[in-house]
Amino acid sequence: MSPWRMSRHFLGAKPSVTEARRFVTTFLKGWPLVGDAELIVSELATNAIRHSASGRFGGRFVVTIQVAADRLWLGVLDEGGPRAPKIFRRNGEVETGRGLLIVSEIAADWGVFGDEQGRTVWAVLDLEESSCR
Repeated sequence: MSPWRMSRHFLGAKPSVTEARRFVTTFLKGWPLVGDAELIVSELATNAIRHSASGRFGGRFVVTIQVAADRLWLGVLDEGGPRAPKIFRRNGEVETGRGLLIVSEIAADWGVFGDEQGRTVWAVLDLEESSCR
């Protein structure tokens, strides 16, 4: 498969999470891993508007889809904030804070780069594994 990359900017507001999901499903339509990619971008975009400066008035975030060889890379660039993203683990019923835990369970790999001025939270899906599901 030939490598390709696609990015789009979104306003840092709740309705943009739906738009970000639609962006991903449009470009990955018919792929076996489209559901996983949609869920990952939904979680990462939600975190961007809830936990970074992207969620302030006029804030933005960027979603990037990149395919190379046997991997699909998904990234959400936010406008930064005082705290770095981390997996939230707590016993009991918790309604929020599980997004990165979900991402870590679905993705082959994930991570964060950047600082309080802007961070990209990314996840990788293995294309070869998706064909076996």
